Amino acid sequence: MSELNIAFVTSEAVPFAKTGGLADVSGALPTYLAKAGNKVKIFMPKYQQVIRGYYDLERVDGDLHCIIGEKKYEGALFKLPNGNENIEFYFIENDYFFNRPELYRDPETNNDYTDNDERFIFFCHGVLQALKALRWQTDIIHCNDWQTALIPVYLRSTYKDDPFYIDSKSVFSIHNLGYQGKFPADTFAKLKLDESLFYSTGPLEFWGDVNFMKGATHFADQVTTVSPTYAREIQGSDEYGKGLQDVLKERSAKLTGILNGVDYETWSPKTDSLIPYRYFPANRSGKKRNKLELLHQSGLPVRMEQPLIGMISRLDAQKGFDLLEEIMDNIMGMNLQFVLLGTGDKKYHQFFIDIQKKYPDRFKAFLQFDNSLAHLIEAGADIFLMPSRYEPCGLNQMYSLKYGTIPIVRKTGGLADTVEDFNEKTGEGTGFVFDKYDSTKLLVSIIRACELFGKKRIWNKIVKQAMEKDYSWSRSAETYVELYRKTISNRS
Repeated sequence: MSELNIAFVTSEAVPFAKTGGLADVSGALPTYLAKAGNKVKIFMPKYQQVIRGYYDLERVDGDLHCIIGEKKYEGALFKLPNGNENIEFYFIENDYFFNRPELYRDPETNNDYTDNDERFIFFCHGVLQALKALRWQTDIIHCNDWQTALIPVYLRSTYKDDPFYIDSKSVFSIHNLGYQGKFPADTFAKLKLDESLFYSTGPLEFWGDVNFMKGATHFADQVTTVSPTYAREIQGSDEYGKGLQDVLKERSAKLTGILNGVDYETWSPKTDSLIPYRYFPANRSGKKRNKLELLHQSGLPVRMEQPLIGMISRLDAQKGFDLLEEIMDNIMGMNLQFVLLGTGDKKYHQFFIDIQKKYPDRFKAFLQFDNSLAHLIEAGADIFLMPSRYEPCGLNQMYSLKYGTIPIVRKTGGLADTVEDFNEKTGEGTGFVFDKYDSTKLLVSIIRACELFGKKRIWNKIVKQAMEKDYSWSRSAETYVELYRKTISNRS
């Protein structure tokens, strides 16, 4: 098959800048698309983090500009020289908009930047102008989350008669519907679009406000999200759809759930350079040594016969911490130990500080971000806890499977798609799954997991089955390429 020209547009990507899982996806998926023989160019803003970390960026000919309201903003295009023509990285520069200490939030107020609408209006215009400056006509422009959502809108409006984009199709991926790019009604004037697009229940209108993501779901040629179950959930209720469930249901014929993948070059106990002892399914002795190292680093007494629970998460109610609040004393009353890594809501910081003081020989909280420690927890823990209220895809449960760290998850989103509840009668399953979002249900799952941990023959079977699971990005990339080809086959 002929190669595709794919512009992959994102507001963050590792190793350049990151706030969450979008950056991991944006750092991995394009690489696998390129490995499959396609030409991929990645576009993102030239943030302060990029400026600090990458000094050898080359400016590309062609100036970028955008009129927002009554003011004209200028920008430039930069390229990272990497010597690989199949995958190239480009950065949209405007120091006023992007040379800031954080990506989306003002650290002085801890609130979103008040001009986030203007920042990403400029970015979206900048990408479309950059493609023309490069004279690189795309088959697919793959946009991700609200920060890029105006590109499908502009392709069907401002650029609809531009011969350069006559054969370009757009794919829009929703990574988390909780963040939609909602702005006051006066933002619409900044978009320079026909007023016919902004009316009650119109493509960009949402309860009187402007909604960037709603515009993308209306105008994109295909809409994807990051797991099959999440694709169904967001069409079925306000809890998951966040007000857009009816819009998404109308687009259901063009809405596809494609599970995120794992970069096993980074997340595999066989090759992981960040853990002290590597191991693989046929010889897991290194896992026990990693557990010992994790206990030492946590300052917990060595109790190898007890299960060690690990948790790596943003400290937020969405991640199930309201459930943990209700049952933490019950959990600590069991014969187990618990290590937590994460930052977030200050009330949970204080809650876990108090739990650590109350149970110093059973619980340790690392209230920080530490990538090396995250790898050690995956390798050293016996059980991984992920009781999310909702989880579009989730990555840590897939990491945990590969490391033989058995996940306890709620049956939602990507957690439901990747973890199979262990059945003692058939011997099948890779973890422990509870359905109802309820603290008692979570506690029962933890008790069940700890009981089976003591039955070594059964536990080893679960671990073996978990480590054999393959959720590699190569499989996900193949599915995306199939979707791209289906999309461009509708050209007319």
